[in-house]
Amino acid sequence: MSLLRPLISAFVFALLATVGHATWTAPDAAQLARLERALAPFHAQWDPAEQMPRRPFSSPGYHTTLKGGFVHATRDAFSYAVGLLDTGKPEHLERACAILRRVIALQDADPASKTHGIWSWFLEEPLAQMSPPDFNWADFNGVNLLQVARDHRARLPADLAAAVDASILRACAAIKKRNVGPSYTNIAIMGTYVTLVAGELLANDEYRTYGLERLARFHAYTRDNGTFEEYNSPTYTIIALLELSRLKAHVRDATAQPLIDELLRHAWQEIATHFHAPTRQWAGPNSRAYRSLNSESTLALIQRATAGRVDFGLDLPDREELRLPVSCPPDLEPLFSSLAAPRTVTETFIKRTTTVGTTYLHPQFALGSINRGDMWNQRRPLLAHFGSAAAPGYLQLRLLKNDYDFSSAIFRGTQRDGLVVGAVNFITNGGDTHISLDKVKGAKIRARDLRLRFELGGPATKSAVITVQSPAEATLAVGPLTFHVTLARARWGDLTGRLTTGRTGDLCYLDVEFYHGAEREFDLAQLDEALVAFALSVGPHGPVTTQNEGGKFTLTCDALAVTAALKPTP
Repeated sequence: MSLLRPLISAFVFALLATVGHATWTAPDAAQLARLERALAPFHAQWDPAEQMPRRPFSSPGYHTTLKGGFVHATRDAFSYAVGLLDTGKPEHLERACAILRRVIALQDADPASKTHGIWSWFLEEPLAQMSPPDFNWADFNGVNLLQVARDHRARLPADLAAAVDASILRACAAIKKRNVGPSYTNIAIMGTYVTLVAGELLANDEYRTYGLERLARFHAYTRDNGTFEEYNSPTYTIIALLELSRLKAHVRDATAQPLIDELLRHAWQEIATHFHAPTRQWAGPNSRAYRSLNSESTLALIQRATAGRVDFGLDLPDREELRLPVSCPPDLEPLFSSLAAPRTVTETFIKRTTTVGTTYLHPQFALGSINRGDMWNQRRPLLAHFGSAAAPGYLQLRLLKNDYDFSSAIFRGTQRDGLVVGAVNFITNGGDTHISLDKVKGAKIRARDLRLRFELGGPATKSAVITVQSPAEATLAVGPLTFHVTLARARWGDLTGRLTTGRTGDLCYLDVEFYHGAEREFDLAQLDEALVAFALSVGPHGPVTTQNEGGKFTLTCDALAVTAALKPTP
């Protein structure tokens, strides 16, 4: 029996019965104990001098110029304040109020400012020092402030309640001015929540109308596309799911509910159909991910959303489990429990660019690939999972420049079952470490190291054996599986890629090394050729054939073919 089932039965389904009007209820003793466990890390990080939690610095590598040390994060602080208020404990009220006063004061309140309505990530790095400021913080922090305003206003001093409302309205102004399009899935949904719920709660017709129109626009766009354009994302599909569930619970407008229901179905279907039950992993390809193995919090969410009928044996309290109802459609639940036979999921993720993903789910492994996509560090254009639920592993394709994923690399692939025929070529006007925040200038890059990597990670790969059998053939053996790689072409200007192997910490890898040495400049526009083409399969594959004609290279293996330009293109 799931450890969460009593909690869900007693509380979550009571909330579900009042969809559209869910309100906070003081937790009982058992619920309070779980909430306090969820808040324990925040309690341990409390810094009374700054009235905010303090933690070691971490970041995805962009937006911030900070490199290390300890930081006070504005989003963490607001999350902590909501949790403190949700305990209902009088002794936590004072701390929550102190946090709110401190962090609201960090919002840009100048209507003439370009960053009006947003916050910096960290107290230690004001907005003017960020590179660049992250406008999503109006959405993320606006959501937390709305939880305060909806459920705890009566407990706040009058001046603080007014300050919370004013801060929410500034966030709404930033969201509306930015007006994110529906292709930016998680922020499109989150901004809809902030403006629509703020409009209803604060009787602001401007933001209520805007929020409803934005919801209708996002719904129509997603219906036409067939799914979320920010596709199959272990990070952001989860955020989309949570914020749609919050919309479902909090929006009063009856016309919005059918649209929310359909979008929630999209979110759950995307997760369930790409879930590999034997390893409990979210199979690729992924549009955005910060890791290649599932977090326990994702599994705990699925467990909670199925009222424990899908039981992963987890006891992982979440700060929002009392306030945010989540419910998986019953017909999708079996996909989280078992995989009786192999099946393939083929889905057009982005209709306007004909971006298609293929996922092969086999009882022993999952293999997913995209037909075309960049290789930014959040992308997983080719990703495999294997091992067991207790000890999973992954294989991920990466293109590294100076040990970091190079965003101007473009993966092209064709897949059938456990075989992928792939090619990586390059564009001259793309990103460097980020697809948009860090653009390559004048098609020139500086590098001390360039390589394509087949990376193995996770507990299942501790005893992995990688063998280079010839300049063009290698195997990666992991338990009962063996991945076979045939390198059909590997050129970077006048450099020829060579197969090498290595291990760093918990990772091992097969690399196609192009360059390693003193830092030098490469002009992408002047390279006559920059291409890697390969076949990868679980188990042996047939011979490969190649054709080089008209500036394009075609690789064929077992009747699958991929074609890519030899020379970097705009």
